[in-house]
Amino acid sequence: MTTTGMGRVSDQRIDRVVPLTTPALLNHELPLEEALTTAVLDGRRSVARVLDREDDRLLVVVGPCSVHDPAAALEYAERLRVAADRHADDLLVVMRVYFEKPRSTVGWKGLINDPGLDGSGDVNAGLKAARALLLDVLRLGLPVGCEFLDPITPQYIADTVAWGAIGARTVESQVHRQLSSGLSMPIGMKNRPDGSVGTAVDAIRASGVPHVFPGIDFSGAPAIMHTRGNADCHLVLRGGRGEPNYDADSVAESLALLRAAGLPERLVIDASHDNSGKDHRRQPVVATEVGRQLADGQRGIVGVMLESFLVPGRQDLDPTRPLVYGQSVTDACLGWPETEQVLADLASSVQARRVSTAAGTALG
Repeated sequence: MTTTGMGRVSDQRIDRVVPLTTPALLNHELPLEEALTTAVLDGRRSVARVLDREDDRLLVVVGPCSVHDPAAALEYAERLRVAADRHADDLLVVMRVYFEKPRSTVGWKGLINDPGLDGSGDVNAGLKAARALLLDVLRLGLPVGCEFLDPITPQYIADTVAWGAIGARTVESQVHRQLSSGLSMPIGMKNRPDGSVGTAVDAIRASGVPHVFPGIDFSGAPAIMHTRGNADCHLVLRGGRGEPNYDADSVAESLALLRAAGLPERLVIDASHDNSGKDHRRQPVVATEVGRQLADGQRGIVGVMLESFLVPGRQDLDPTRPLVYGQSVTDACLGWPETEQVLADLASSVQARRVSTAAGTALG
């Protein structure tokens, strides 16, 4: 077909095409230093050990719903590092550093897609800002966790990530299951927004086997990816349709589904979203109930997720008003003092689980 002919049938709804930087070029500009490479590998191994219950600590993935201000996120990371050190015997703290936001309809899509917060869509600047922040957080000594939404994005940032997530809206997607099968870190699969846990269990199974699919390589060239499968995928319960699923009965039912599928009986509780009734102030309530189950000896719960930032609540992106520093522009978050208390309470629950487990072993 001639170029003229292609012009008549292709790109009819594309306004313009802007060259995208390659993963190799971004990595060259913002390299993962040798010491940070070791830190990422150590973080991944530590997460896997908790998932496999070789380490009896609790995984806690905590941080802003999404990052819109790298400076505020880095200040949060500095505070979190102190808390992580304080509770290091009981909690494995991973900072939630999310740059991509799936939208039910429309809205801000995250720092990578729109770092200017103004719809300008400077993805090259967004990728650079995201990678720079991830490196800064790693230098503080914190492992990082990200949700993967666009299947191209991991080539730009996945080398920095210790724990990843596939969200509730994409867990049924074959594209994301294939992607997860080739990612180098443990991946949490969230139950669907309607509450379906079986879909997430299916995703874990699908991601655990090899796949072949088209993608891009490190140079940015089109490539055929042959994956090995990811044995570190696991379930994340986030509630659904306004109903929670962090209670003991829901946890037991979910563990039974995993067992029936021949999968490891392990799961993470997301204290936000439908589990909190979309009320950030109820996240401590969820954490308290999870802590009670831990203290009772529940070993199937291996982690907790929290949405937390410097300032509680949320704010709208309004070009006529300055933003409140350290407050979320997407989902409402816990403030820092409340977060510190939740971390302390979870650490105490892990200690209580050790006592309960030891007592059970002694009786046995």
